[in-house]
Amino acid sequence: MKTNSLSISSNNALGKQMYQLISQLYPICRSITGNGFRETLRILQNYIPLEIREVPTGTEVYDWTVPQEWNINDAYIKNSQGEKIIDFQACNLHVVNYSVPVHQKIGLDELKKHLFSLPDYPDWVPYRTSYYKESWGFCLTHKQYLALQDEEYEVYIDSSLKPGSLTYGEYFIPGETSQEVLISCHSCHPSLCNDNLSGISVAVFLAQQLSQLSLRYSYRFLFIPGTIGSITWLHENEQRVSNIKHGLVLTCVGDAGKFTYKKSRRGNADIDKIVEYVLEESGKDYEIIDFFPYGYDERQYCSPGFNLAVGCFMRSPHGSFPEYHTSADNLDFVRPQYLEDSYQQCLTALQILERDRTYISLNPKCEPRLGKRGLYRAIGGQSEEALNELAILWVLNLADGEHTLLDMAKRSKMAFDAIYKAAQALLATDLLKEL
Repeated sequence: MKTNSLSISSNNALGKQMYQLISQLYPICRSITGNGFRETLRILQNYIPLEIREVPTGTEVYDWTVPQEWNINDAYIKNSQGEKIIDFQACNLHVVNYSVPVHQKIGLDELKKHLFSLPDYPDWVPYRTSYYKESWGFCLTHKQYLALQDEEYEVYIDSSLKPGSLTYGEYFIPGETSQEVLISCHSCHPSLCNDNLSGISVAVFLAQQLSQLSLRYSYRFLFIPGTIGSITWLHENEQRVSNIKHGLVLTCVGDAGKFTYKKSRRGNADIDKIVEYVLEESGKDYEIIDFFPYGYDERQYCSPGFNLAVGCFMRSPHGSFPEYHTSADNLDFVRPQYLEDSYQQCLTALQILERDRTYISLNPKCEPRLGKRGLYRAIGGQSEEALNELAILWVLNLADGEHTLLDMAKRSKMAFDAIYKAAQALLATDLLKEL
């Protein structure tokens, strides 16, 4: 049986479960198309009833075109002794994502034109892509780069780039209304844990929890390739976009950094106010940043033709930590406790979103007598679970059709839960009605 209560009690095992999912997905070589993406979605189907959708290569999606599908089997660089010095099987970041197939022998000078390393972090392998320009290349540690000798090398990339499709996953949870909350995460990176897998994992466990509840809103979860995925989804589903009233893009939610929330383009949407309130009340370090048209898929959802109320929930933002888009964004960089903390903050925000309402007092001229309605008896011993008298008075005073429960909580500096319980009690005594 479904319940209306969003339980956010601490569960020490939850973070470990999310981390285990990340560990399972970590070895897969994903890209914006291809079998690695499909394998990832099939694993997610073990957790939630995800629908997998395919959009053919060549489909025009606004100013973009669904690209050719890329798949890779193997890749390496061998020295003149026939030894593999770079091996895709050891680290899938070694190959520039979307590299075209190649098999040839070349000298060092020519090889260096196709190599990428990080001099400032000589033990890390960078992550590089070539989605929309046919090319090939290898990424390696700078130590490996410096160890290269002036000799002939065999380069081999067993990949394919041909017509196929773009794949994405979608899970819809119906609520009481057709109004939707969108939860979106890019799922196209290879072995990168914080930027990619952490958002996927938190989204999956949020979906699991929400599917067990009686909900006011409907929820749509998207697992898509970055940029082209959101553009494609918006194009293919433009007729239903007007149903989306709130939304979050989840990414980089598994590291030790402080919480960061990037507001929607609107800047004052309900989801912006709620997440800011939740982070303020959490007692944890956080930062709220204004929208800017770069980053993740929020920039597509917030493009002026849609202007959806979608913000981006993160810990350390993209590009702000040295491990970003490198092999150091690994299973040691994300931790179960940070994943669980991110999950709890998101769930708290959704709890407020579900419960937030605007009311109008049915007895607005002076305070009504609470005692004759049994509300003072409910206040009674002032236990933690009892109604708060001051919360009742705040709700009555601000129930003018212009203040939401969140507005009341912020103005009164009282917990949202206390305000919500007071409003429920007043509704039961016919002192309020929902606007």
